[in-house]
Amino acid sequence: MSDGPGIVAVLEKRGRFLTAMPFFERGRQFVVERDRQAGPGDLVLLRTGGQGRGHARVIRRIGRPDVTRDVLEGLMLDHGLSRAFARPVEQEAERVAESVSGGGERRDLRELATFTVDPASARDFDDAISAEPRGADHWRVWVHIADVSAFVMPGSELDREAHRRGTSVYVPGAVEPMLPAALSNGACSLVAGEDRLAVTVELDFDGAQVKRSAVYRSLIRSDARLDYDRVDRIFAGKEPALDPWAGPLKAAREAAAALAAKRAERGALIVDSPEPEFRFDAAGAVTGAQSVVQTESHRLVEHLMIAANEQVATLLERQRVPALYRVHERPEPARIEFLVEQLASLGVATPPLTKHLSRQQAADAVGEISRLVDAHVRRTGRGRLALTSLVLRSLRQAVYSPRNIGHAGLQSPCYCHFTSPIRRYPDLVCHRAVLAAVGGDEPAPRAAGLAETAAWASAREREAMTLERKADDIAHCFLLERELFERGWEHPYDGEVVGLIAAGAFIAFGDGYEGMLPVRRLRGEWWELNPEGTILVAQRSARTLRLGDAVEVTVQRVEAARGRVDLDPVSL
Repeated sequence: MSDGPGIVAVLEKRGRFLTAMPFFERGRQFVVERDRQAGPGDLVLLRTGGQGRGHARVIRRIGRPDVTRDVLEGLMLDHGLSRAFARPVEQEAERVAESVSGGGERRDLRELATFTVDPASARDFDDAISAEPRGADHWRVWVHIADVSAFVMPGSELDREAHRRGTSVYVPGAVEPMLPAALSNGACSLVAGEDRLAVTVELDFDGAQVKRSAVYRSLIRSDARLDYDRVDRIFAGKEPALDPWAGPLKAAREAAAALAAKRAERGALIVDSPEPEFRFDAAGAVTGAQSVVQTESHRLVEHLMIAANEQVATLLERQRVPALYRVHERPEPARIEFLVEQLASLGVATPPLTKHLSRQQAADAVGEISRLVDAHVRRTGRGRLALTSLVLRSLRQAVYSPRNIGHAGLQSPCYCHFTSPIRRYPDLVCHRAVLAAVGGDEPAPRAAGLAETAAWASAREREAMTLERKADDIAHCFLLERELFERGWEHPYDGEVVGLIAAGAFIAFGDGYEGMLPVRRLRGEWWELNPEGTILVAQRSARTLRLGDAVEVTVQRVEAARGRVDLDPVSL
């Protein structure tokens, strides 16, 4: 995600010279022009050139290489993130945040009981929910989404910068937002107790069937800022729900449950991938982490957002308004046949496949496979990460496209991203498109440039995901080093095999850590990987190391800057 040349490095004193070694990747050493803001041992951002080849100058002191927050800041800069908005963009954001009002054709829904549900650490609130029962198994649900299009005009400085960034990037303890704080945390964020401009998708449900839908601009006021943990406590009966949102939360829960049952019936993928959430102290050191798993509160929001996205996409396709769809091609039959072979080698039940599998049959089969994998993991208590990874690698990657071809993972014929316009540019495109479709005085996106925008947004999304995974790995490494300092490097960990290559095994261990156990450390004999890539087999003794197997390991080395951990076996 590079905006220009820049290298993150650590300064060192070498005789009369100040030198710098690249921090995240091995590379050549630079001679650095002396700088008052930084000295030996500092983590800095360099610009190469200076007095000649092999020279560089400091353009920013980042901090210290042993402070987690400083290293994560350096990682973002090393990947070309700006870490600030140009002053004209900031000024435009501040101006529109103050000047845009709720006039025009906008329904006043401020008397409607409304709530948001987000992580406890969230600062930008894209979506809010209202709901009420309309008889047995009938509900009306309002999904309110921040009306970013009212503030970000096509072709403006804000719009060009949002397009350039494409997406917000989230790393532990920090974010590179798509929009300046005056909008992302201010005027566009659906904070409790404040009037906010929204685009509302109104849905009438008969069970899981949407019988009627409408999309329009609105004025809302959230009554409560709920978080996932609190909602789960309410659902478990450990905390009371309060008026005026208690009834709407109950109705939303019932509607989401009906949608969940329908999604399972139509064969949507079941993928449960825990996400780490880190804690930091005031000095910027990581102090702890927990794995956040999908709970009923997460699924409530997910199912209602999917329903809103589907209705918006259906409206856009029906009216042939140029837009960006979120598409997920059906998998290649050969990939699903190989997936079945992989799972069978591990003793995981799989559905029978026809001899000549079509792509639609492959898509149907992988949904059933995901449910059988989920059942296997629940029954055995192991293999979640490894088996989920096998399923995901058998699929094509979801992307953005101006042409609707459906979303195979959701088993949805028509789907778009509409519900997060504060942090994703394609959602803003869909807002403009749907408002043009319903006569909201918004110009429709130009069809001519949408293919390029789709490719750009898809690429930015992939780059952001790569950076976010690297940042998680680095934060885990710092946390592991802290733990090993307290426990000692000889401390053994219970682990599980989550990946295999010919060179060794990837092991998840401890509280969210992952490392590499090279085959060269499995002393005594030669190990080979089976054709399915699911089992390492010792050639002399026929011992095996399988995906999902329990192993005991110790940490041999930690390279925090590269997010890398090398392991030793305790007994194997």
